[in-house]
Amino acid sequence: MLFDMDGTLVDSEKLWDVALHELAAEYGGVLSAAARRTMVGASMAVSMLALHDDLGQPERDPAASAAWINARILELFRAGLRWRPGALALLGAVRAAGIPTALVTSSGRALVEVALDTLGRDSFDVVVCGDEVDAAKPHPEPYLTAARLLGVPIGRCVAIEDSPTGVASALAAGAAVLAVPAEVPLEPRDGVHQLESLTAADLELLAALLGEPPA
Repeated sequence: MLFDMDGTLVDSEKLWDVALHELAAEYGGVLSAAARRTMVGASMAVSMLALHDDLGQPERDPAASAAWINARILELFRAGLRWRPGALALLGAVRAAGIPTALVTSSGRALVEVALDTLGRDSFDVVVCGDEVDAAKPHPEPYLTAARLLGVPIGRCVAIEDSPTGVASALAAGAAVLAVPAEVPLEPRDGVHQLESLTAADLELLAALLGEPPA
């Protein structure tokens, strides 16, 4: 099992909203809703470029903006993270069944370490962070890396995602994809099973996505 983090397991996209809008205000501008949507599931580098372009300030240093965002989002994460509906129960069922499990996120390691205080450090056999791969989502590398580290063929993995960027990454990697949109609507796509909430997901559904009976 391959789980995305932001918007999939935890309701953290709203915290990213806070930090991104605060940085835009710090720069004397207002982040548009359209630009914010492009950032959901994207890497920090891509998000900072989008923010600068949206504000009409392309000359700004993406690294400096990323450092500001990272510091602020760490504060917000430490204040507390809420599980997405059904996420905790599904993760618990997967772990109880002994299924190899990875966290595959565009967030950096420092932030993920804070999130793991909520998610549980024993909840995953492998954690792949956005700053630990050469190519971030929507490139397939994050999911291919997770499958390789788990020792499981990617074609035998189900990836759970909430964003178009994440879905594209998982599909390109060759995983079965379960999509549960949070902040951004998802268009129907071949190879993607979509639910409104993880409360409707269970081990039987995950097995069916791989074309096999449940364990």
